[in-house]
Amino acid sequence: MDPTLKAQFDETVKTHPIVLFMKGNALFPQCGFSARALQLLQPLGPVHTVDVLADPNVRQGIKDYSNWPTIPQVYIHGKFVGGSDILMELAERGELQDLVAAGGK
Repeated sequence: MDPTLKAQFDETVKTHPIVLFMKGNALFPQCGFSARALQLLQPLGPVHTVDVLADPNVRQGIKDYSNWPTIPQVYIHGKFVGGSDILMELAERGELQDLVAAGGK
């Protein structure tokens, strides 16, 4: 993986409490899974979004960074959580809000 891109991802996920690597952006999601992830996360606080469609290097790079094959990808307090299906499961069990509230502890 490109060290500059890795440093960029490190900085992004450590600087923002909730980061969503998605297709599109918060105003115009480009896929249903990204839209669903955003809907689940927005009530929990500010969500920093990264549009993977804007740069092919970011689109592939985030998959390499997380070792996860699909988009969207969610990071909470610098830790990789998963995609929209995992978010939905966490939300249904009431664990997603706890994860955000825990502040990375």
